[in-house]
This record gives sequence, structure tokens and C-alpha cells, in this order.
Amino acid sequence: MKLSSFYSIYYKHRVDKAKFILKIYIFFILPFSYLLNLFFLPKVKNLDKINDDSFNNKSLDFLLEYFGSDKAKKVFDQYPKPIKRKKKLIDGHGYSEFYEKYLKIYKNIECNILELGSFNGNAMAAIFFYLNKSNIYSGDIYPDIFRYKSERIKNFFIDCSSENSINDKIINNNLSYDIIIEDAGHFLKDQIICLFMCFKKLKSKGVYIVEELNFPDTREDMRKNCSGPTLKQILNKVISNEEFNSIYINEEDKKYFLNHYNSIEIFMGKQGNDIAFIKKK
Repeated sequence: MKLSSFYSIYYKHRVDKAKFILKIYIFFILPFSYLLNLFFLPKVKNLDKINDDSFNNKSLDFLLEYFGSDKAKKVFDQYPKPIKRKKKLIDGHGYSEFYEKYLKIYKNIECNILELGSFNGNAMAAIFFYLNKSNIYSGDIYPDIFRYKSERIKNFFIDCSSENSINDKIINNNLSYDIIIEDAGHFLKDQIICLFMCFKKLKSKGVYIVEELNFPDTREDMRKNCSGPTLKQILNKVISNEEFNSIYINEEDKKYFLNHYNSIEIFMGKQGNDIAFIKKK
């Protein structure tokens, strides 16, 4: 983990709100806190060297809990600073049963998965074993905090708030994907541009997944300086066959989505947050 990533994840929000003296104090302790936390940061694991026999026939929820993803029903909290993480199970989002419904058809067949918002990579470590022939492409604004490696995993930088970054890293490459998982910043604009730009990169019969779909509807910080409607409102209008408009969607991408989506299902997880599964024709 780079110092810049450590600062952005754990201290920037504090600095933005702090008064002058507190800012000075934070910047003074920052290098010491960083070095101390490096000792507690999990080492990068090579998944190719793990014997996966013990994972055979395990549920996706078991694997997600084992590797520490909050998609599981229970999880060890992965979001505090490494030095403050505790070995105590807490409630996760419980998205695992919905994921399993859509992902089980890809078991034992080769498929391409794109993940936007990988964080430590715990979810993809679980899916690596659940879909044991998958090729995984995990992107994040802080790729240096990814804690896994494999011949089947490619980790890269992407800024999901930037159309230029999405074009450069996804749209302009030759890959297409069976599964796209958007679990990045959850901001109103980001959710919309990711879906409507990336949907064309999804293979026929593929599935596009949006986690914490309701964040822009329920959290002011997720819609700050953004114009509605939210993606949840847009998807509900699509389901109801109603017209919608957004300053973040161009007409070409809108038309493509409406002509190529097959179904939209929205579920609520254990913590009251929504997850959307969008199937392509």
C-alpha cells in the first residue's frame, strides 16, 4: 500500500473537516501511522499456490466469508485501518444468495469477469475459487491495496468517476465480459456512467451487477454536486417502461441499453442496501 493511498483512504476525510492545528497534527503523525500499519497489512497471497480441494462444492457465501468480503452474510470488517481490524464476525450485506443465483451457470466454464471497485480483492478471491475457470479483471482507484495475485487475475487502475478513464481502461480494449460487477464509489454520477458506458462491453446473456444501488437515494454525500435522477430511479422507470433522461447519459448509450437489456432485478441485502442484476439479451 502506498502512502498516498493510505492517506486518501484513512485520513483525507478527517483533514478536509479539521481545523488548522488538527491538520498539522494529522500530517505529523501520518508517516508513523503508515509505517506501523504496514506491519499489520495482510501479505499478498498467490491464489495459484492454494490447494482448492477444500473449496470444492462450497457455497459462494462460505467462500466470501472465508476471504473476508462484505458480500457474505457474516464478515470480518475489512474497512478499518489494518492495525484496528478485529477477528469478530459482523453482519455483511448478505448479497451472496443473489450472486449465487446468477453466477452458478458459469461454474466450470471459462468466463471473463470485470470488477470495478476491488478494494483489497477479497470478493474476487472468493469468486476465483467459485468460478474456477474465470479470468478476472479487477480495477480500483487504489490498485496497490489489492492483496491477491494469480495468472487468472489482472489488477489495474481505473477512476470510475471519469469517462476518460473508463474509455481508456475498458471501452477501448478488445475484451468483452460475461459478468461486470460495479462496486466502486457508489456516487450518483459514477453508477450511471459506468452502467451506460460499460453495458456494450457485456457479452450477450451476460449480467451487469450494481452494488449499493440505493446509496445516492439515501445518502447526501453520494449525490453531492450531482443532478438526478439516480440510477435506481432510472432502472425503476425502465422496468415500468417509462421515459427517463439524465445529463450523464448520451443518446447512443441510452438507445443501446434499452435495445439490449433483457431483465432487471433489484434485491435488498441484510443491511437494507439494494443490489441490481441486469441481464443482457
